[in-house]
Amino acid sequence: MNVFSRKPLRVLVVDGYKREGREEYIRDAGATPSEAYAAELRRIEPSLITDICLPADEGANLPDGAGLASYDGIALTGSSLHIHSPEPAVTRQIELMRAIYKSGTPCFGSCWGIQIGAVAAGGTVALNPNGLEIGFARRIAVNEVGAKHPLLAGRPAAFDAPAIHFDSIIAPPSDATILASNAISPIQAAEFRQDGGVFWGVQYHPEFSLRLIATILRRHSKTLIERGLRKDEAAATAWIADLDALDADPARHDLAWGLGLDEEVIDPVKRVTELRNFLEMRVKPQASVRGRA
Repeated sequence: MNVFSRKPLRVLVVDGYKREGREEYIRDAGATPSEAYAAELRRIEPSLITDICLPADEGANLPDGAGLASYDGIALTGSSLHIHSPEPAVTRQIELMRAIYKSGTPCFGSCWGIQIGAVAAGGTVALNPNGLEIGFARRIAVNEVGAKHPLLAGRPAAFDAPAIHFDSIIAPPSDATILASNAISPIQAAEFRQDGGVFWGVQYHPEFSLRLIATILRRHSKTLIERGLRKDEAAATAWIADLDALDADPARHDLAWGLGLDEEVIDPVKRVTELRNFLEMRVKPQASVRGRA
């Protein structure tokens, strides 16, 4: 009797941060953005093998076309950089994304990731004219196409999600399918196609836990007050403390009600819906097609 076992999937996590940004994450959260992202992917698929690359770093050893094609999937993290203020740390990532498209490897991006995916395919990203979206993206509405798209399978018609971004896509690529939007960002979820490659992305952060959101908000507490999102330092501190408390005890319905959050954010399984859909509906089927399963 022959026993066959599925080969572990290999996913490359592309860290969008420069070195100082990664060090800030380690100090505050105990891991780099790519390490935290890879950990979330492995929680969904425990057998997953994850590698990390750092394209924002000068002299980084980045995979070539064959190297990119050797992966079953690629995931792009967020970043504190701005695509509309190009510097080598940005342009290297755009060029890498163009190579990812050409490799045909399934790719997913969060926040900065979807912006990179858009620009590499001919779209435009700029400072969001509707303002800063921080903490949570509220009332993300799934459109008719999105309701049938596998990226958003399992999401309700409207939902909230962790988010923090100053920039947004203001002109999508020519071959773009917009799947969801809200009042702040007209492109909250989308599919892009370029050079034979397919990219799925979201402007929000399904990979962010409440604890990580709270950690990031502490760094931006002055911004919260300056933008009128919290009255003063005491109000910002109290809001962040409630997020930490809800992360520690998701059964605190009083906190969930006060924060205006439901299971789509609080439940760690529902929160990562898009990541799970990417692995289940893009990475695994493509691995089979490519003879790697």
